[in-house]
Amino acid sequence: MENLIDVLTRTCDTYDGLLELSRKKTPVIITGNLEELSRITEEEQEYASRLQNLDRSREVAMKDIANVLNKKADTLTLTVLIQILSGRPGERDALVAVRDRLQKVVYALRQVNEQNSELLKESIELVQVEMNLLQSMRTAPEMANYSRGAYNTGETMGVARGNFDAKQ
Repeated sequence: MENLIDVLTRTCDTYDGLLELSRKKTPVIITGNLEELSRITEEEQEYASRLQNLDRSREVAMKDIANVLNKKADTLTLTVLIQILSGRPGERDALVAVRDRLQKVVYALRQVNEQNSELLKESIELVQVEMNLLQSMRTAPEMANYSRGAYNTGETMGVARGNFDAKQ
């Protein structure tokens, strides 16, 4: 039981770190700092790897507890385990505390990630609008300007094409 509580506590700590990173990511998304966003994403990958390892440890601990209690491991949840531990208030209270902490941090992380997701969607939409605007400016209609030889000059309305001056 102590092993399970320890694994769940370390899982909470890892989720707390991930939550802090997600909160740092919000202003980075708003400012559009791609370098910092990339760095944060790499750190998040490290946290995800730690969480996978902790999840495996949790599964092993739950299987061990299920074997001791003569229960099926796939049906044993924290809620069921808390009910089973009603006769052992110390362990039950510790398990309830860590479960509640885990639920709170995962809920907070979910909310911050949803907010960040919306910000990213808005950023992508803004980039698409800007790209469409640039494309429409480049494909502006030709003007009816003719040269001395009575040929169309090919000038377009809006932004002129290829006006990059390397001398400046």
